[in-house]
Amino acid sequence: MSHSEKGFVGVKPSASGSAPTADGGFDWRIFQRLFRLTHPYAKLRTVVLITTFVRAFQRPLLFWALAAVINGSVASGRYSAVLLGAGGYFALALSTSVVAHFRQRNQNMLGESLVHDLRNQIFANIQRQPLGYFHKTKLGRILSRVVSDLESVRRGIQLFVFIGQEFLQLAICGSLMAWYSWPLFLIILAFAPILLWANRHFLPRIHRLTRAAAESSSRLTGSLAESVRGIRIIQGYTRQGLGAEAFGVHVDRLADDNVRLATESAFYAPLLGLTGQFFLAALLVVSGYGALHGFAHLDIDSLVAFFFLPTSFFMSVQAAASYYPGLLASQVGAERVFQLIDMDPEWRDADSAIALPDPRNVSATASPRSLGAEVEFRDVSFCYDSGRPVLHGIRFTAKPGQTVALVGHTGSGKSSIVNLVAKFYLAQSGDLHIDGHDIRQITSASLRSQIGIVHQTNFLFTGSVLENIRFGRPSATDTEIAEAANNLDCLDLLEGLPQGLHTEVGEGGTSLSLGQRQLVCFTRALLANPRILILDEATSAVDPVTEYRLQNALARLLAGRTSFVVAHRLSTIVRADNILVLDQGRIVERGTHHQLLSQRGKYHALYREFVFAGLAGEEGKTAAR
Repeated sequence: MSHSEKGFVGVKPSASGSAPTADGGFDWRIFQRLFRLTHPYAKLRTVVLITTFVRAFQRPLLFWALAAVINGSVASGRYSAVLLGAGGYFALALSTSVVAHFRQRNQNMLGESLVHDLRNQIFANIQRQPLGYFHKTKLGRILSRVVSDLESVRRGIQLFVFIGQEFLQLAICGSLMAWYSWPLFLIILAFAPILLWANRHFLPRIHRLTRAAAESSSRLTGSLAESVRGIRIIQGYTRQGLGAEAFGVHVDRLADDNVRLATESAFYAPLLGLTGQFFLAALLVVSGYGALHGFAHLDIDSLVAFFFLPTSFFMSVQAAASYYPGLLASQVGAERVFQLIDMDPEWRDADSAIALPDPRNVSATASPRSLGAEVEFRDVSFCYDSGRPVLHGIRFTAKPGQTVALVGHTGSGKSSIVNLVAKFYLAQSGDLHIDGHDIRQITSASLRSQIGIVHQTNFLFTGSVLENIRFGRPSATDTEIAEAANNLDCLDLLEGLPQGLHTEVGEGGTSLSLGQRQLVCFTRALLANPRILILDEATSAVDPVTEYRLQNALARLLAGRTSFVVAHRLSTIVRADNILVLDQGRIVERGTHHQLLSQRGKYHALYREFVFAGLAGEEGKTAAR
């Protein structure tokens, strides 16, 4: 049976319609999609559109009012009428400020609402991605989309409103100029080829540089995140200079991209402004001649009114040109955001997947006996990428309540097996069954709710020790958490922290030692009362005395649970029911500790290396011989 027949869902191309345009130009589809996302805020959007429409009429009306006062009151010499006209002009100007206030406030609210929803959509889709995505994607690239790209989208919403207002003002001013004197307006239109040339020459280059700057910013963020996460190594090897050099390369590249973008933009907007001034000079020559000699039916009064309008017209052209690079930056940001939102997981649960039956009585004190799950590998092969497989034909069965130990040198495939059990990945071939159910037909959430995992390097969230332990079962009480720690024989160690279980762990658990972090993670896993327990080098960070206490506690607590133990320290797995020895992705030996020692094969050699490295007592040395 093929993967698709079993419910395996592979990669599907994105159908967002938000892919970058081939020519690097303006893509209406991006902003149409943003507009559709404003549907839940239709009332707010309507207010923005109405105030923008009103605001677009107000500036031409201001120029018209000035011309009316000059042509009427001033020309007639009636000072009282001048004062009355000035008052009307002030009232109109005041109304423009009021409308501008409401438009600005509401468009900011609309932009924030939209960005709020996009953030949630990004996070929700990131949460749906399988573990492989996070192994292949740098943290900085994700952060860049959530922070800088979304900020570009927020600015773009404002700029889109501004540009829409400017184009509407262009249309109004153009209509009024044509009404006053269409011959003179035709002169303005005669300069349109210059504007078209400027757009065709500069805008694609601005768009390419905008995209390059966004990519450089993303790489810079990734480099910064990597440096912060690896600061212990950087400082430990005194490689601050090397880190600064690598970071400096990204800083220089981003600065270079931004400078080139600013240079192109600095040519584009002033060029349009100079063109506008040239238009006005040409109009002054032509219209002055026409007004003095009766050309184009233009008198002095109409000339005064006409000349206020080109100023507004070219102000709108220049403003739109200055906004456009920012709008393109917003488009690039929106493209990157939508690519992340639309990204399909490499695989996801099949539509026909069912919840794994759960026989547990979820309680921190409930006995786990007979609640373990049966896990069966049937000729499973797996590779992380399309390259060399890391597992070949893995076949074994873990019965309910059994402990299976996985041993072998680094890279032999131990962690890959437990990753498949937790359904962090899906095998390319073979079958993996949990309680007789094909893992591809089990929902990931129901499976993982029955699994507890303790890794060698576990992660703690910002908060208290108590809150981190409760992450294993949010409904657990403080008493149940304390009881779980007591069952692990580590309650006294946790209560010995400065504020006991209420001690703040810091970001990533940095305020705790490695061993203390592991104790928190052990307690978190056992609090969840898992049916399947995965210990991946879980005791390597604790001291020998604490490990001895944990081993005795785990011997009691693992009873009835199906457990997978990955360890290089073989002392942690001698009690396992079944030990699988892996070599280059294959199981080369299997059996109990004593059975494998008697075979004097691969396991015996590994154990000898362990023993004679001084990590076991005389009894261990005797057994190894």
